[in-house]
Amino acid sequence: MWFSWMLLLASLATSTASSRSREWALHGAAMFADLTPQEMNAVRDYLYSCSELGLTSARDKSLKKNSILLMELHVPRKHEALRALDRGQARPSRQARVVVQFGNQAVPNVTEYIVGPLPFPRSYQVKTFKGDRPIRFESRPISTVEYEHLNGVLEKVGAKANNILQESTGFTYGNCTNRCLTFSDIAPRGLAPGERRTWIMLQKFVEGYFIHPVGFEVLVNHKDLDHEKWTVEKVWYNRQYFDSLEELVEKYEKGMIDKLKLQEHDDEDLFSTFIPRGHMNTPTNIHGAKLVEPQGRRFQVDGNFVEYAGWSFAYRVRSSAGLQIFDLRFNGERIAYEIALQEAIAFYSGDSPAAMQTKYIDAGWAMGTSDYELAPGIDCPEIAHFVDLYHYYDTDKPVRYRNALCIFEMTTALPLRRHFNSNFQGGYNFYGGLENHVLVIRTTSTVYNYDYIWDFVFYQNGVMESRVSATGYIHATFFTENGLNYGTRVYNYVLGNLHTHLIHYKVDLDIAGEDNSALSFCTGRDNSFETIDLKYVNFTNPWSPGHSIVQSKLHRTQHETERSAAFRFGKKFPKYLHFYNPKQNNKWGHKKGYRIQYNSHANSVLPRGWREENGITWSRYPLAVTRHKDNEATSSSIYTQHDPWEPVVSFEEFIRNNENIVNQDLVAWVTVGFLHIPHSEDIPNTATPGNAVGFFLRPFNFFDEDPSLASRSTVIVRPDEKGQPKVQRWTPEVVGHCVSDKPFFYNGTYAGV
Repeated sequence: MWFSWMLLLASLATSTASSRSREWALHGAAMFADLTPQEMNAVRDYLYSCSELGLTSARDKSLKKNSILLMELHVPRKHEALRALDRGQARPSRQARVVVQFGNQAVPNVTEYIVGPLPFPRSYQVKTFKGDRPIRFESRPISTVEYEHLNGVLEKVGAKANNILQESTGFTYGNCTNRCLTFSDIAPRGLAPGERRTWIMLQKFVEGYFIHPVGFEVLVNHKDLDHEKWTVEKVWYNRQYFDSLEELVEKYEKGMIDKLKLQEHDDEDLFSTFIPRGHMNTPTNIHGAKLVEPQGRRFQVDGNFVEYAGWSFAYRVRSSAGLQIFDLRFNGERIAYEIALQEAIAFYSGDSPAAMQTKYIDAGWAMGTSDYELAPGIDCPEIAHFVDLYHYYDTDKPVRYRNALCIFEMTTALPLRRHFNSNFQGGYNFYGGLENHVLVIRTTSTVYNYDYIWDFVFYQNGVMESRVSATGYIHATFFTENGLNYGTRVYNYVLGNLHTHLIHYKVDLDIAGEDNSALSFCTGRDNSFETIDLKYVNFTNPWSPGHSIVQSKLHRTQHETERSAAFRFGKKFPKYLHFYNPKQNNKWGHKKGYRIQYNSHANSVLPRGWREENGITWSRYPLAVTRHKDNEATSSSIYTQHDPWEPVVSFEEFIRNNENIVNQDLVAWVTVGFLHIPHSEDIPNTATPGNAVGFFLRPFNFFDEDPSLASRSTVIVRPDEKGQPKVQRWTPEVVGHCVSDKPFFYNGTYAGV
């Protein structure tokens, strides 16, 4: 009797603690919510009122101005956030991170500020990077106004070279109708710190212009804040270099160079468009399979707080880098404090100057703000929960991105687990199966030609998957015979250039991060890391002494320092990467843990220490493990793209001091990616199958058994005494059918609010 009462009290205590945990998690989610338009406007108005800053409009045509480049949430320090998340204490005040370009002063610079408290800011303070590195003005991202002035330079180029362009391509830059040229600019913008020199590639301005290069590229020096002093330093035309535009024109007119003559442009050539062509047997008068919710939605969204099948988390979309989730829990126990996209790079090779210079570091293009509208039924199921996002980047007011994030539950059309138990006599003992439903939170980044689809996927068995799928147009350059060493010919005059994609994540694991008992409190920040591999052992066969047995044995390595847990590309990579809580065991005495499992075939993109590689030192490691520090919040920055040589954030410094990582608050830095050698099937653009990489967080003795046993979507079939199937299920037998009756709608616009 006494034992029964104890069980009841323990059950009530656990239930109460779990309920309280949920309330605290919901209460704390607002700490991580993106800035609202009202907060953005309040911060802008406050900073404009600070006369000492001398701020003017970001869209003012002058580059000699002080203006706001970027505004986003400044996330509170971890220990402050945990007080609210784990103890229900008051949340820290919301603050904004603001990037200001100071061009109107003797020594131009970029300065970051923390502004607060919100919603009524009244103070600001300088935000610094680790090591207090200054931000070079030349490392700032390029703005709309700067692009307008670059366009002015190209119009002057066109005025001098349009005769050449017309004869060579049938298109001109400026002073054109339906035969216009456009451009793509290449980064980094120079070869050393402090430069701002950009190779610009001209392309036919038609649908899918990314794969219409015309063999004309110019190098523009636009460092001076007086755009009238910008110059063209080099020209590349039809595989030939010239020191000036005047040199090209003179030699062209005198017939001293190899002239280019593209075939006449055919408007009926659908080469770069999505317009269907060819034959397919699939009927076109009926829709394909659709995803439905026959009895309604099974997940909950409350602001930026999401719950589903034991999972709960908060999310935000950082304007500089993209999707993040915070306070990830399963059944109230924290698994991770933060899982956040840090950076995406695509490093190219090629024969033209633009191709050989292309090393895209996408946070420098504010890839978080490139999350344009998602199309229902294509980008996300029609039944998805769509969310508008707001960004303040290179603007004077918040910009609304309609339906830029979606959340939905889907079936994978593959059982989570199943078994057919044969009786080996033409029948069975039982069949058991469980539907595999998952929750997906998705957004995209379209950074010019490439589209990245970012997913976090939550499974019912405590597994979380982070996945990126690449699509969009390839980055193509003008075809040369030597170019075949660097890619594939995909059209008459077009080379698809080889490149490597690397994606970098921060995974701040807090395994078993909260003790739900009523009698104790534990943050779960003290974790340890080990790797598990196999090694062969050879021993005498105990039941046949004249023979030996060779078999695999577990080989565990406890990693005690940051350097020992930094695994280099090209070196042997352990099979199991195990993070665990040394203070918490499951029912069977094992340390509660999670492991990271890779879906990737990434490799390094440059030799260690080679110029631009200094800005992406995280790319040396598929995995590095460090101790959490508030001043190591991100592994990259928006400035790395234009100053990778001496970056303000150097990931290598995170592990240089080689701190102890046993029983510490650990952060895993995960790099995944793939090599892409373009091929003819990338026309018109790259498809997603085979172009998805990522990683899984998988429980490893975290639970006492598979937590998906709690799902009621299981079906069990047993033969009854007469041999007839007896079906046991816990959900309605008849599902029914339904689908949205709303016609397809897509707006595609984003505008200030």
